[in-house]
Amino acid sequence: MRRAFTLLELVAVCTLVAVAVGIALPRGKYVLDGLRLRQAAHEVSGAIALTRVAAIRRGQVARLVVDRPAGSIRVESGGDTLLIRALRAMHYVQLHATRDTVTFGANGLGVGVANSTIVVSIGARAETVVVSRMGRARVSY
Repeated sequence: MRRAFTLLELVAVCTLVAVAVGIALPRGKYVLDGLRLRQAAHEVSGAIALTRVAAIRRGQVARLVVDRPAGSIRVESGGDTLLIRALRAMHYVQLHATRDTVTFGANGLGVGVANSTIVVSIGARAETVVVSRMGRARVSY
């Protein structure tokens, strides 16, 4: 009856485990980047909804400010800051926007340009959040 493994068997198993880990790690980073990207895009979409609701509830102009250099978004209404999200620090994403401010009037409609686009990206992957003048936010993957 055999009670132990030979050195050759141990080396073979360790080699197989190393190859499996070497294949799985890059794939795991890709999956994590996708999760970070999706979460950041949903946070932008939620901040847009909060901006619109704040404008309607307060009866005054509210705006979403995209701070591209800092990689953050901020919701402001009537001199109050309602929300700050440092997306670059939390999710390692970059922000690009057609306008640095999305403004909603007291009636909940967008003020200014008809549509605004905010692109959230990690490396070559990106998700786009489009805000219509009616206040609807749509995330495209």
